[in-house]
Amino acid sequence: MDPESTVPEPMRGSIGDTDLGPRNIELDRQNPDILTPPSTDSGTLPNLKFSFALAHNRLQEGGWARQVTVRELPIATTLAGVNMRLTPGGVRELHWHKEAEWAYMLNGRARISAVDQDGCNFLDDVGVGDLWYFPPGIPHSIQGLEEGCEFLLVFDNGSFSEDSTFLITDWFAHTPKEVLAKNFGLTEADFVSLPLHELDHRYYMFPIKLPGPLSSDKVDNNQGQRSLSYRLLDQKPLKTSGGTVRIVE
Repeated sequence: MDPESTVPEPMRGSIGDTDLGPRNIELDRQNPDILTPPSTDSGTLPNLKFSFALAHNRLQEGGWARQVTVRELPIATTLAGVNMRLTPGGVRELHWHKEAEWAYMLNGRARISAVDQDGCNFLDDVGVGDLWYFPPGIPHSIQGLEEGCEFLLVFDNGSFSEDSTFLITDWFAHTPKEVLAKNFGLTEADFVSLPLHELDHRYYMFPIKLPGPLSSDKVDNNQGQRSLSYRLLDQKPLKTSGGTVRIVE
């Protein structure tokens, strides 16, 4: 019998009984061992999964983002996940955080950039199957290319929040205008209209025109380049009788 055509019930042998509802049958089909636990399950194991489809989605003009942290999945004290989508040209504003960021590209292509405390910069275009890693405290940004993109981010702290990263606009708002002028080679008058806070969160993720070729965005780097991305699908997989695996460490 096709499992998708049957209605699972909380019954095992002669114990339990039918669920009279109301109920979510599709959710029960996805979680058969929660609806009908094995006899060895005494109920002490905490929940081990949480669907991104049930997470709050933050919608922006440049895309969307939803996260699963220790608040949604209490057992995840050492990891938090963010699922993000950027429109073509959509930018996740330059920002940084104390947690390390590991990423896997699911769909489309993106341009990623970063700069470290020594002035070493990094710029690359990444596509499906590519990875990137931004160490803690490294300012970085992400922009969707022609087809936009979607990716998974993983942070090494379950209490991480995508909603409270430190944005470059926050830094501008709290830095004296004379310092900004000297840093960028402009006048203080050029920074008069800077917002004093993240207005309506519109600077978190916003649309701009598509970038040109990768070479057009590269800048002279006297401090050297850092390598922060990796082409996972270019790696030869390990083959076993049960399947294949690629490992990055």
